[in-house]
Amino acid sequence: MLMRMMVGGAALALCAAIGLGALAQTGGEAGAGVERRTRGALTLENVPETPPAVRERLRQYVNTRGASFQDWLPGGGMLIATRFANTTQIHRVDMPMGARTQITFYDEPVGGAAVRRDGSGDFFFARDSGGDENYQGFLMTPRGAVQLTEPGTRNQGFTQSQDGGLIAWALAPQDSQNYDIFLADPGDPASRRLILDGEGAIGPLDFSPDGTRLLLGHYISVTKSRRFVLDLRTGGLSEITPDLDVAYDGGEFTPDGRRIIVASDEGRDFLGLVEIDLATGARALLTPDLGWDVESFDLSEDGRMLAYVVNEAGASRLHLRDMRARRILPSPGLPPGVVFGVKFDPSGRRLGFTLNSATSPSDAYSYDLRTRALTRWTQSEVGGLDPAIFVSPELITWRSFDGREISGFYYRPRGAGPHPVIINIHGGPESQARPTFSSTIQYWVNELGAAVILPNVRGSTGFGKDFVALDNGARREDSVRDIGALLDWIDAREELDGDRAMVYGGSYGGYMVLASMTHYNERLAGAVNIVGISNFVTFLENTSGYRQDLRRVEYGDERDPAMREVLMAISPLTNAARITKPLFIIHGANDPRVPVSEAEQLLAAVRGNGGEAWLMLAANEGHGFARRENQDAQREAETLFFQRVLGLE
Repeated sequence: MLMRMMVGGAALALCAAIGLGALAQTGGEAGAGVERRTRGALTLENVPETPPAVRERLRQYVNTRGASFQDWLPGGGMLIATRFANTTQIHRVDMPMGARTQITFYDEPVGGAAVRRDGSGDFFFARDSGGDENYQGFLMTPRGAVQLTEPGTRNQGFTQSQDGGLIAWALAPQDSQNYDIFLADPGDPASRRLILDGEGAIGPLDFSPDGTRLLLGHYISVTKSRRFVLDLRTGGLSEITPDLDVAYDGGEFTPDGRRIIVASDEGRDFLGLVEIDLATGARALLTPDLGWDVESFDLSEDGRMLAYVVNEAGASRLHLRDMRARRILPSPGLPPGVVFGVKFDPSGRRLGFTLNSATSPSDAYSYDLRTRALTRWTQSEVGGLDPAIFVSPELITWRSFDGREISGFYYRPRGAGPHPVIINIHGGPESQARPTFSSTIQYWVNELGAAVILPNVRGSTGFGKDFVALDNGARREDSVRDIGALLDWIDAREELDGDRAMVYGGSYGGYMVLASMTHYNERLAGAVNIVGISNFVTFLENTSGYRQDLRRVEYGDERDPAMREVLMAISPLTNAARITKPLFIIHGANDPRVPVSEAEQLLAAVRGNGGEAWLMLAANEGHGFARRENQDAQREAETLFFQRVLGLE
């Protein structure tokens, strides 16, 4: 489970100093005319004050919220994560559609709750500070939260034994790509001890039923990973299927401890579920050739029931299988959307999960395998908006420069048009645009009258291992050409205004935004770059040490002279002089993934070339904004930028 403070005057001062440092690099001439102000922990440059009418119309949209299923409580209720104030916190719900009782009360977001399996009702959770991603693990008890991890470290992958008597996790040093595995008795944090000095991005997945072995996963890239078993009595480490060059995802022991179930792409383009005999290495395929990835699964505690979710072109399909009878069971008729967090209750009779759709926020559900009853546990608010106004996207396709078919989701506003277009590019790049609820997109479509397209360019996940590798290394800009082909598709549509198209994206999507501007500046009206990569070489040199080797597999190794030359050539910073249209840069000062220096050097280059650049910098955020007040400010400023760039009222 993965979960998410430089706060106060000192942080704000640093935030302002970063902005000043960026301007200083451009010289006095570029800095002339820059209007700088602060709003809470935010430093804003060239961002106008928000008119009351804009803030008021946004109010309903920003007050939508979702709830996600976390785990089953001993009495049959649920733990959920939702937000009623500034950040997401853990709540309990004792019955379907019952009251949501808040349990954690932190300034920082809390997530990844898992109920301790000792019947006590205590639960584990994790949180970081100010978006720094230095996650700390805690056990919440009636007497308060007990910290299990060492302060100042970065921890992830918290996994407990079948009886809740042990918890294991991975510690990822900030300056090293080698993770360590720790073990502790949750009731005695002082028992914390190192059990494996790991190599690479390794982490725990599951304990054997008797608690003597630990299943570990080693992530190398989106197309390659490994599985190991660590003997907790002897310290012996043995690799499962060492001769295979495959991608694995997840992993659970069967109740007898003799086999594991894991998602694997062995011999296939997509991930399917496989049962592996630990003694012989024999593998049995549990799912047919679906033509799509199995993206998540859970095995009931008695091993009888298996639930798995298949990603079909971005939409989820939930499947159930009786492992004893070896047959497929009827599945609930779910509305179109995305399913995540599937987990059986201790009896194996009820399956809990979260369902999210394009027109409805995330909510917690359960499915009873005996009665076949689908039950909704929460109904999240949509800010008083009429859900009937929400727009469902359509799946579209277009041909790219090499004839390859590329797909995406198209949100079409009401009315004949021609409509301005916001191309919202996902990050990753090992990720996928999916038809999930976004109050932001619904606001753009319904209130701004903008069409929104979410492309899945080459390199996106969900379309097989061959497709995900099409943008690796020197082929990086082929994915940018997919955006160029999308602009051709837009130009051919009568209801769309190709002269008012802009790009928007975060993280790797921010790189795609900037690269699109350097390639298609004359065809785009402007861009919003959120925590984006501006120079691959400086990014790889400065990103946190625990991520460097993982990113080099995807982007290329900047230490190799030939690859360094390629990375420099394709970096938007190298070609920043081509960006002459308005650019909005948004970043968190504490970002451990894409350091704020990526925003700083880009801002200096664009302004140094005489370009128009807005800036929003948050002193108390990291890789994206998690705090409500900052999210609100971001949405307001984006609206003003869209009005400026797209000529909206």
